[in-house]
Amino acid sequence: MDSIVVTGGGTLSGQIPIAGAKNACLTLMPATLLSEEPLTLMNAPRLSDIRTMSQLLQSLGAEVAALQDGKVLALSSHAEINTRAEYDIVRKMRASNLVLGPLLAREGHAVVSLPGGCAIGARPMDIHTDGLAQMGAEIDLKDGYLHAKAQGGRLKGAVIDFPFASVGATENLAMAATLAKGTTVLKNAAREPEIVDLVRCLRAMGAQIEGEGTSEITIQGVDRLGGATHTVVTDRIELGTYMLAPAICGGEVELLGGRIDLLAAFCEKLDAAGVTVTETPSGLSVTRGAGDVRAVDVTTAPFPGFPTDLQAQMMALLCTATGTSVLEEKIFENRFMHAPELIRMGADIEVHGGTATVKGVDRLKGAPVMATDLRASVSLILAGLAAEGETKVARVYHLDRGYEHVVRKLSQVGARIERISDT
Repeated sequence: MDSIVVTGGGTLSGQIPIAGAKNACLTLMPATLLSEEPLTLMNAPRLSDIRTMSQLLQSLGAEVAALQDGKVLALSSHAEINTRAEYDIVRKMRASNLVLGPLLAREGHAVVSLPGGCAIGARPMDIHTDGLAQMGAEIDLKDGYLHAKAQGGRLKGAVIDFPFASVGATENLAMAATLAKGTTVLKNAAREPEIVDLVRCLRAMGAQIEGEGTSEITIQGVDRLGGATHTVVTDRIELGTYMLAPAICGGEVELLGGRIDLLAAFCEKLDAAGVTVTETPSGLSVTRGAGDVRAVDVTTAPFPGFPTDLQAQMMALLCTATGTSVLEEKIFENRFMHAPELIRMGADIEVHGGTATVKGVDRLKGAPVMATDLRASVSLILAGLAAEGETKVARVYHLDRGYEHVVRKLSQVGARIERISDT
């Protein structure tokens, strides 16, 4: 099993290219099941989750080819479709549940295992299945598999009012509705950039959709969809993560492909902490001046609020800020598992339920720590960059699910970081 060793101290300078969004790409890939024509995705990230989704789609009868060193994905579902998504693949990743809507829409039936993913709290499928039931699907849970069947062989349009703005359910039902008979309205829909990206791709394939980026999306079902070529939106979580590197270490780094509109709430918090973010012709530049970072309070919220996927990384920054910060986690329970590891590095953090209070310390100290999930693993690397001495982050396989070439990207701006094999 690999570890990453980080030696702290020193400022950062240079450019980091930001990949396409993992969460957008994982949503776009199942859209190939909606059409017999090819779907080509540009700017794809090169991650283990993308490989897992490729395997899942191939097991369902789709063709998937990675071109240009994995940056381009060519997908096609022109052959016969297998409608059973097996546990062995689905268990590896939560996004696997996004094949349910497309399979039901195209074939009228599907059997999909309940998914896995990071252990960051309960993320039930009810909101997906309830919505599909409103569209005329009969769904039974048997032996850990969802058995779904569209009455009359085709889903029907419906007005679906989500109990909360679920990203996954918005994506699944938007795809399902593209081939349903009649009009579907998704109320209290999620507004994330990844959903906007999916809708733009579906529209390029011939879907009739409007309202993306707002809380109400309207889909007029069509008989068939065609092919498309689509560029995956910038990964705002990777962007935010690397924006924090110069914020923590000092210096100036330009994030190529970055946009403030993807992370407005996060940029506001950086500004309040004394970190300067400016737009450049190629992306975003982040600079930390000579002074200390100031404490800020953070509350996670659905888009356009502060992303839960940047909470752990933000905590790493606030460990050495002047003053006391309060972080409230409103999206997922059990998402402060990085706090005990940061405490091992000398941080002063108290966790009570969904709230963490962080008192800034002068310096963090390098220590052996363990990654507990994807975002926690990168927060420990960021903390290591600011710490005195050497930090060894174990169990970094989590990292490979969400960040491509971390060592390369941080090394090229001056970080002292290497990946070692423990075997």
